[in-house]
Amino acid sequence: MLGRTNRLAIAAIAMWFAIAAMSGTVIGQTKAAAPKPQDKLALGEEEVKQLLLLMDTDKNGKISKEEYMKFMGAEFDRLDKDKSGDLDVKELTQSKLRVSHSSVGR
Repeated sequence: MLGRTNRLAIAAIAMWFAIAAMSGTVIGQTKAAAPKPQDKLALGEEEVKQLLLLMDTDKNGKISKEEYMKFMGAEFDRLDKDKSGDLDVKELTQSKLRVSHSSVGR
């Protein structure tokens, strides 16, 4: 059985994959031409900025380990629809990154 830290790590990885998938979709809809290879890193820049804004509760422009863990804990709890303490494929595939987290750091 995975420990809480491992489950949070898995949730973090899943969230980053979801963000990458969403950024490809959003960017693909807003840009007519395919991105150049050197622009691939820039594709996720706006999403990273949004994550910084969500996680940086003390607004110092950086994400501390505490801020990261609070955000990921809240995100895990939000994704764990059946409150089993584990995320399954169904919960991860149905998840969407939320724009605001009222319960994190406030």
